[in-house]
Amino acid sequence: MSATAPITQDVMTIKRALPDGPTNIVGLTRDALRDALITMGAPEKQAKMRVNQIWQWIYHWGVRDFAEMTNLSKDFRAQLADTFVIALPEVVTREVSTDGTRKYLVRIAGGHEVEVVYIPETDRGTLCISSQVGCTLTCSFCHTGTQKLVRNLTAGEIVGQIMLARDDLDGWPEQGISTADQGPRLLSNVVLMGMGEPLYNFENVRDAMKIAMDGEGIALSRRRITLSTSGVVPEIHRTAQEIGCQLAVSFHATTDDVRDTLVPINKRWNIAELLDALREYPKVSNSERITFEYVMLKGVNDSDEDARRLVKLIDGIPAKINLIPFNEWPGAPYERSDKARIDAFAEIVYRAGYASPIRRPRGEDIMAACGQLKSATERARKSRKQIEAETGTGS
Repeated sequence: MSATAPITQDVMTIKRALPDGPTNIVGLTRDALRDALITMGAPEKQAKMRVNQIWQWIYHWGVRDFAEMTNLSKDFRAQLADTFVIALPEVVTREVSTDGTRKYLVRIAGGHEVEVVYIPETDRGTLCISSQVGCTLTCSFCHTGTQKLVRNLTAGEIVGQIMLARDDLDGWPEQGISTADQGPRLLSNVVLMGMGEPLYNFENVRDAMKIAMDGEGIALSRRRITLSTSGVVPEIHRTAQEIGCQLAVSFHATTDDVRDTLVPINKRWNIAELLDALREYPKVSNSERITFEYVMLKGVNDSDEDARRLVKLIDGIPAKINLIPFNEWPGAPYERSDKARIDAFAEIVYRAGYASPIRRPRGEDIMAACGQLKSATERARKSRKQIEAETGTGS
């Protein structure tokens, strides 16, 4: 498989409206920031050191004002303020679920909006971030998939979601206090499971995750970052080589006929091609295992036969299977599998030697659960009949 195989989305995106004025530092890689400082007039021999200093202020301490970067000269800080900005996406609304889940509606350049979800748990705090405005995949069970793709997010808009959540959680380290006394991180894990297909925006996702993993900044371990793909096969190898994070795949079916309907990208790269790529991923990325996401749809993909086919298909792949009770949304053409049916499915998977946790829906009361995200850019609800016509799920 070629790591440089072309990826064509077959969709026209709206040209991104770039803001006028100074360059936003957020989202620049170390190399890009170094080049920008040299262009600004910083001596080349000092540029690497200046990058390290600025990087720590922005990504470790969460500072947004150049004037606070006290280990830089006043003249240099003034020059930075004239040349650059430190800007994050704008939080438009913030909703808090009864279970503590937080959902942010976030506005980016051009006035477009995406959604970000923070899920608190006893041993971790997970942030679900978006990589595109809308989505190109039209998975028939997913609310986000009913909103057409508008555009890719920039690296700054992606990593900016992590930063704004840390703002809201007051999660930046406090200066003058030792690391040991800072307490546990409220935001410890990131999952690229929000709006969009991350591997259709590979370069921006890669750059954003490298910033998030940088040890002198946000410093998230690659084992605490999970990228979820619906199966963009040619980019899976690149993900292993260039990001190396944990991988999840939206699998959801055990035959090509059913997956063609649930996850239409299967028509381009079928189950066999996808599994071939997934078998290689742990070897290249040194990941522990791949997570197979499987949404439980009543009478569609939840039979004992499906469970047996699933474990046979993934034989030999280090894996766990996340069983996801379907999160219903207005006009959804499916129903959630009964609890007894989900339990029976999980038991077959477990007996085959795979972890099969049943995901507890979080944030359903604020439409923040898996598959429910859909930005306020498209408020109009489609009827069940419209959705069935678009996704081919009607009778």
